[in-house]
Amino acid sequence: MQDLQKTFELILSYIKGVWVKKRYIMVSTWLICPIGFIYVASLPDVYQSSAKVYVDTRSVLQPLLRGLAIQTDPRQEIAMMEKTLLSRPNIEIIARESDLDITASTPASYENLINSLSRSIKLNRAGRDNLYTISFSHQSPEMARTVVQETLDLFVEGTKGNSRKDSDSASQFIDEQIDEYENRLSAAEQRVANFKRKYSDLLPNQGSFYENYNSLEVQLEQVLLSIKETEQQISSLKSQINGQNNSVDGFSVRPSNTQSPLTTRYDTRIKNLEENLDELMLKYTELHPDVIEATNLLDSLKNARQEEIDEYLSGDGGKQGNDQVGSIASELKLEISRLESQIASMKVRAADYSGKIEFLKQKIDLVPQVEAERTALNRDYSITKRKYEELLTRKEQSDLAQKADVSNENVQFKVIEPPLVPQNASGPNRMLSYTIVLALGFAAGIGIAFLISQLNPVLIRASQLTLLTNYPVLGTVSHLNKEQIKKTTRKHLLIFLTSTFLIVGLYGMLIAAEIMQLDIHGRIFS
Repeated sequence: MQDLQKTFELILSYIKGVWVKKRYIMVSTWLICPIGFIYVASLPDVYQSSAKVYVDTRSVLQPLLRGLAIQTDPRQEIAMMEKTLLSRPNIEIIARESDLDITASTPASYENLINSLSRSIKLNRAGRDNLYTISFSHQSPEMARTVVQETLDLFVEGTKGNSRKDSDSASQFIDEQIDEYENRLSAAEQRVANFKRKYSDLLPNQGSFYENYNSLEVQLEQVLLSIKETEQQISSLKSQINGQNNSVDGFSVRPSNTQSPLTTRYDTRIKNLEENLDELMLKYTELHPDVIEATNLLDSLKNARQEEIDEYLSGDGGKQGNDQVGSIASELKLEISRLESQIASMKVRAADYSGKIEFLKQKIDLVPQVEAERTALNRDYSITKRKYEELLTRKEQSDLAQKADVSNENVQFKVIEPPLVPQNASGPNRMLSYTIVLALGFAAGIGIAFLISQLNPVLIRASQLTLLTNYPVLGTVSHLNKEQIKKTTRKHLLIFLTSTFLIVGLYGMLIAAEIMQLDIHGRIFS
C-alpha cells in the first residue's frame, strides 16, 4: 500500500511539474498546430475510381474436348496476368494510353510517374471467387477513371492476347519440330534401306541370323530324313516285286505304313485307328486299357484285311493270277519311279540347304557386328518415328484446340461495375489529419514540458526535497506575498486556457467546414 502511495505521489509530481512548465505546451501547439492545419487544408483533393470484373473460367467445350485437344488451365493464365499486370511494361502502356506520359518532361519525372502509377494502381482479388477490383486515385476525376479503364482493358485483352500468342507460338514450334523430325525420319529410313541392301545376303528378313541358321539346319535334317524314309520305301517295294515274280501264292502286301497297290474296305479304318493309337500313346503307356483295346482292334482289322486280300487272290481273282501279278508289279514300279523322283528333288533341296548353311558359316564372325549395327539403326528409326507420330498427334490436338478457342473463349470477362468519373473526393481525410495534428501539437508540448521539468525540476512539496537530499525537512516557510502569487497564477492559467481554446476552436472550425463541405456535396449529387 505504501508503494502504491509513493507511485501515486510520483505521478502527481510529474503532472504538477508539467503543469508548471505549461508554457512550453502553448509554444508547441502554436508552432505545430497552425502550420499543420494549413498544410492539411492545402492538400489537393484526390478522387478514386474503381471497377469490378468477374472472370468466368468455366467453358462448355472443356469437358467435350477432354482427351481430344490440348487444353490450358485458364486459372493459371489469370493468375499469371494478375502477377504481371503491374509490371513496368504494362505500367508504361497504361501511362501512354491515358496520356499521363505527356506530363513528364524529363527522364527523372517520367521515372517518378511510372513508380507512382505502380504504387497507386491497386488490383485486389475478392476471396476465392474470380472477382477482381481495380482502383486508382488521382487529383483529376477524369484521369482516375481513364487509368482504371485502361488497366481493365489491359487486364482483359492481355489475358486473351497471351492465350492466343501462346497458342500461335506452340503451333509454330510444333510445325518446326515436325519438319525437323520428318527430315530425320527420312534420313533414318534411307540408312536402314542402304543397310538392308548392303547385307541382304547375310541377314534374313525375319528373325535373327542364328534363328535362320538353326532353321536351315532343321530343314536339312528333315530333308535327309525324308530321303532315308523314301529310300526305305523303295527298297520295300522292290522286295515285293521280287516276291511277286517268284510266286502268285506267295504274294505279300506291303506294311500298312506304305501305299499298297491293293485297296480294301478296311484301309480307311486301319489308318484312322493308327492315328488314334498314336495320340493315345502320347498320353498313356502300353498297359493302359484304351491302348490295349485299340491295339487289339488294329490287329483284328489287319487280319481281316489280309484275309480279304487272300480270298481275292485265291478266289475269282486267282484265275487271273498272272495278269493280276503283272498289274501289281507295274503299279509298284510306277510307285518306285515316283519315289525316286521325290528323292532326286529332295537331294537338290538338301544341296541348297547345305550351300546356304556353308555360306552362313563363312559369315558367322561378321554377324554380331552387323546385327548390332542393324539393332542400333532400327532403334534410332523407331524412336524417331514414334516422336514424329507423337508430334503429328499433338499438331492435330493443337489445331482442334485453336478451332475451339475461335468458337468459344475459355475465359469470359464480365464487368460487374464499370469505372465511373468520381463526383466526391475520396481523400485526403482532412478530419483525421486535423485530429492528428492537434494531438501531435499537444503531445509534443507535454513531452517537452515533462523533459524540462525533469532537467530543471521545481519543488512543490517538502517530501520532494527530502527525496532529493535524503535530509529531513523540519519546517516550511510560506511566501509572504500570496495575493500577488495567486494573481500571477490565475493570469498564467487564463493565458493557457485562452491559447488552448483558440487552438481547439480553430480545430473545431476546420472540422465543421469539412462536415459542411461534405454535406453540400451530398445534397448536390444526391
